[in-house]
Amino acid sequence: EVQLVESGGGLVQAGDSLTLSCAVSGFNVGSEDMSWIRAPPGQGPTWISAIAASSGREYYSDAVRGRFTISRDDAKNTLFLQMNNLKPGDTAIYYCAKGPVGGGPRGQGTQVTVSS
Repeated sequence: EVQLVESGGGLVQAGDSLTLSCAVSGFNVGSEDMSWIRAPPGQGPTWISAIAASSGREYYSDAVRGRFTISRDDAKNTLFLQMNNLKPGDTAIYYCAKGPVGGGPRGQGTQVTVSS
């Protein structure tokens, strides 16, 4: 059974950092393209980052490039999202997903709230 479980969200102030984790079971995180998407309050989800399975190449949306870093730990079968210099506009529910654009199975999400 495929399962993705996000954690690490919380309430922080602008300029703070957070690291989100996504524990994966049912497939190997290193063998699949993986992505992060987020849904701001009252809006649908948008893609923000992906990591390619074979090359490990990282991809970012313009909104987060330079502040967020996607990574994975194959031994722990876990995907990460390091978020630095957080802004109020980053407030959203964050989801990890199988696949490069967030269209595959995803977790239940973790809430990130950034106060000004």
